[in-house]
Amino acid sequence: MLLQAIFCEKYYNKFPISEQLLSKLPGLGKYTARAVLVFAFRKDIAMVDTNIRQILTHFFFHDKPQSEKIIQELADQLVPIGKSWEWHQAMMDYGAMNASEWRRPERSRRMERKPTPFKETNRYFRGRIIDLLREKSYKEKELIENLYLEYGKDKIFYIDLLKKLEKDGLVVQKNNFWSLPTI
Repeated sequence: MLLQAIFCEKYYNKFPISEQLLSKLPGLGKYTARAVLVFAFRKDIAMVDTNIRQILTHFFFHDKPQSEKIIQELADQLVPIGKSWEWHQAMMDYGAMNASEWRRPERSRRMERKPTPFKETNRYFRGRIIDLLREKSYKEKELIENLYLEYGKDKIFYIDLLKKLEKDGLVVQKNNFWSLPTI
């Protein structure tokens, strides 16, 4: 609902197709904005996901980690004009199939850990908070209590998630009530 309102009010019912405008939308950062532009609009720009980062780090920097800026600049130079969509599909597939062969020993050890089930991640619980706030606004105590009774977890855990969601512009707090932002 929030994005729909933004599209209607700020962009006259048109989907923004620039990185600058997309990055201003709640919850969208540089990577997501660029991914939308590459995969939905076939724009000739570079986006760097984990697999692409590993490929570039391996082949251009001999597995020595580089800053996000350096990797992005290199990626920007490599995108073939008119073939960005295909390039990114191929790079992500290649990285997914081959990157395990290049991983440094400490990265391999880190990857051996059992993956966390989705229902135990912060992303899952952030989604549960958003789901509740879609229904109505809640006093903080009532919202935290509902989450605690439904999912367990420490109450401080939920307060921390609310503060992070607020920082991301996805929820607002006013007069001790939490709600989704309105335009």
